[in-house]
Amino acid sequence: MKWLKRILLTLVVLVVLDHHDGMILPSGFKVQRSIVVNAPADRIFPLLADPREWKRWAIWNQRDPAMTVEYSGAASGAGARWSWQSRTEGNGAMEFTAAVPYRHVDYALSFPDMGMNSRGVLTLAPDGDGTRVTWTNEGDMGSNPLNRYFGLMMDSMVGPDFDAGLKNLKALAERG
Repeated sequence: MKWLKRILLTLVVLVVLDHHDGMILPSGFKVQRSIVVNAPADRIFPLLADPREWKRWAIWNQRDPAMTVEYSGAASGAGARWSWQSRTEGNGAMEFTAAVPYRHVDYALSFPDMGMNSRGVLTLAPDGDGTRVTWTNEGDMGSNPLNRYFGLMMDSMVGPDFDAGLKNLKALAERG
């Protein structure tokens, strides 16, 4: 009977410590990647500002060709929206909240099934003879300790997807 009490006490202590550690973790996350594209910003910007173009370079569409996508709002730039359903990539929605030609596209991203929202920006800046494209996404995981642990892994989970998408964008823009 003593050993059972010790096991239960140990489990309770572990749960309390795990919860406590999760609460002191940062609630925010940030993922950022960039690449230099040997093309002018005026060739790259349309690929970013039109949601229909994302399927040509974003890795998620390539991983799930069966993904269903619905577009709404503006055709391009601020107010352009789309939502998707995918068995492998999750269900989500994105809306461009701002777009300054040849400079940046800002967006709001949501994954309703996970209760997760984030914001991001794709910026274009001159870099030598090319254009540096920087893709940033950040959000807040809230007060749930488990979500905060998940937030610690966002860079390693999403960063490689950003890298792959940016490489595809580079190849597409450099082909002209």
